[in-house]
Formats: sequence, C-alpha cells, structure tokens
Amino acid sequence: MTLGEPAPFRACLVVPVYDHGQAIAGTLAQLRPHGLRCYLVDDGSHEACRRELDRLASAQPDWLRLLRLPVNSGKGAAVMAGFERAAADGYTHAVQFDADGQHDAADVPRLVTLAASHPQALVTGVPKYDASVPKSRLYGRYVTHVWVWINTLSLRIRDSMLGFRVYPLAPALQVWRTQHVGRRMDFDTEIMVRLYWLGVDVLSLPTRVTYPSDGVSHFDVLRDNLRISRMHARLFLGMLWRLPRLLARKAGLV
Repeated sequence: MTLGEPAPFRACLVVPVYDHGQAIAGTLAQLRPHGLRCYLVDDGSHEACRRELDRLASAQPDWLRLLRLPVNSGKGAAVMAGFERAAADGYTHAVQFDADGQHDAADVPRLVTLAASHPQALVTGVPKYDASVPKSRLYGRYVTHVWVWINTLSLRIRDSMLGFRVYPLAPALQVWRTQHVGRRMDFDTEIMVRLYWLGVDVLSLPTRVTYPSDGVSHFDVLRDNLRISRMHARLFLGMLWRLPRLLARKAGLV
C-alpha cells in the first residue's frame, strides 16, 4: 500500500452483550462459520452472564475477544468500545450484530460483500418481520422512520433502528469522538443520521428478523421513549443548521 491509499478492506464482528446469557452461545454459533474475528463486548452484565461470556471466550480464543465495560453504559458505548479496539487492531470495517438472537446470521456474507464493494458506505439490514414482531415495536419504528427522513431530507435511510449493519470504522469513530451520539436505545438511529450528514452513503439489504419468545428486552418504555424523543429534537435542530448543505446534496451539487 502506498502513501495516501485506503487500507485494504478488513472486517470483523462486534457483538454488544448485556445479560443475554441464554442467547449468546446460540448467536455466536451462527456467526462463527463466517470466519470473522469477533469482539464480544460485555456492557456490565450481571454475574450469570459474565460467567457465560468467560466460558465462551476461554473455549474459543482463536476467534473471540472479550472486552468488558466496568458498569452498564449502554449499547452505543459497548458497540463503540468494540469499534475502538477493532480499529486499533487494524480492521477497517465492523459488522454490528445484536446478541439477542433476532438477526439472521446467514446474511452476514451478503452485507460484508456489499460493504467490500462500497467501502466508504454504511451497509445496513432492512428488517423483514415475521408474525413474532410486537405490533407496538412495529408502529413505533414508523414514527422514527418519518423523523429520520425529515432530518436527512432523504429517503435513503430505509431503516435506522436495526442493530445489524456494517460500519466503515474511520467515519464512525470520527462521529463518536467529535459529536453527541446517544449511548443507549437512541444510538443506532443517531449515529446513522450523523454519518449521513458527514457524507457517508447508506446502502440497504433486506434481512429476516425474528423476536424469540424467550428473548430478553432492555427497552424501558418511559425512559427510552423520552431518550428517543430528545434525540429526534436534537437531530431536527442539527438538520436546520445543516439545511443548506443537505439541500445542495439533494440537488446533486455536493
């Protein structure tokens, strides 16, 4: 590689975990065949989950790296801790994959292949739900979709909430280090909008999403809805400040 050329594409997995002790072994078993180094980030889990993560990491040291946050800091903080370590280890891209068993690991190669052919883009899954999806979650997502379309002046982001995507690490870390990004249930949407504002394109692929009957949800209806509402207000103000550039981008002038 000569000076000024981008680093060769290298992808890994980053899986944030908070008390998903019952699901994580099955999730990792589906991910391992794809041959990507996996950073497992424990977001301050309780003892039972900690022991399970220790067991998994010690049994599979050839591909698993276990990182720990001392206290529960939120999904965003856990994902970005994994990104920081992955970038330090020389990876250019990371597949974010939730630990709870909702996502279809068979689609990892499809997203990675698309990311490899468009290394400057953020590649995200767009959920295809089955009958297991709670209707309240489904309707709530549409509200967020509308706000995202307003705050980007674009329909380019088809889904901003799915935790299955491939990030280019350099711009993701730039946004994280220099701008306000939510740490918890507001993370997935806010970092995607801010990356779009930075000029990162968003590419989408459909992927199956299933809500396990025994799945663990950490969504707090009151607190997380308040966080998400504040996030939309924050992004709307940010959109107004960036309005001239967004309009120029929409017109193809930048």
